[in-house]
Amino acid sequence: MQHRKLGKSDIAVAPLAFGGNVFGWSIDEKTSFSILDKFVESGLNLIDTADVYSRWVPGNKGGESETIIGKWLAQGSRRDKVVIATKVGKDMGEGRIGLKKDYILRAVEDSLRRLQTDYIDLYQSHDDDRSTPFEETLDAYGTLVKQGKVRIIGASNHDARRLAEAREVGERLGLPLYQTLQPEYSLIERASFETELEPYCLKHGVGVIGFYSLASGFLSGKYRSEADLGKSAARGGRVKGYLNERGLKILGALDTVAQRQSSTPASVALAWLIARPSVTAPIASATSLQQLDALVEATQLTLQVEDIALLDQASAY
Repeated sequence: MQHRKLGKSDIAVAPLAFGGNVFGWSIDEKTSFSILDKFVESGLNLIDTADVYSRWVPGNKGGESETIIGKWLAQGSRRDKVVIATKVGKDMGEGRIGLKKDYILRAVEDSLRRLQTDYIDLYQSHDDDRSTPFEETLDAYGTLVKQGKVRIIGASNHDARRLAEAREVGERLGLPLYQTLQPEYSLIERASFETELEPYCLKHGVGVIGFYSLASGFLSGKYRSEADLGKSAARGGRVKGYLNERGLKILGALDTVAQRQSSTPASVALAWLIARPSVTAPIASATSLQQLDALVEATQLTLQVEDIALLDQASAY
């Protein structure tokens, strides 16, 4: 499996990342372990999580996903087989939020403890904290890089203008630069990324590891009418907005390409992302080994020119 560098760093990853938001939310620890085992056995290595996962679940307080990953890592000599990406900045309660230096330096220790590791490969600003100067945030990351606790840094939910500001500050002060960006990006959510962020990332060599790659499961073909929304209480509300002429046209194109490729709509949707020159590794989740098979298959698909043209036309915005 051909690996790709995260930005301009020396960290190489397989072309698909596993989204750890499901750990401690949609699946329990035992199932999480079995999925992580098969994920690595399949030749994949990038696992994305965040300190806030999965605070939204009743009874959770955040850190559940990192804790499960940490327990899995502790079971054997697995740390050197995976690239761990986590995030800081979203509201953890009790005033724990944002990207101020003192908070980042405290939050990283909590993540390291939960992950049961000495270092984080990719540490990401989960949200753009406009109340904190980039000088302060990047200085915090510089400290962590010097200490060996973080290898590289990335950003999530930042627009192109703010990414440019961060780059200017980093270059001027000799501080770490954001090597990756985590935007929302899929066949059905194209415009916000492709208009400004994609040109910026291509120009500056920023790696893209987009989230909602399957649009909350819509692009798997699981939801084709409002009657299907009940299949997932957690995702049905978001998916409802895709049940329109354009959404159904995209599903039709996915069905056609999947049939040509003897594959599935989910695999094809991810393969389309993997084929984009700007994308390093789309993020996708699975709650069963069967779903994981579809993710792995996406890395093995080679879409033909006519396949990509059909998908591009159906998803045009």
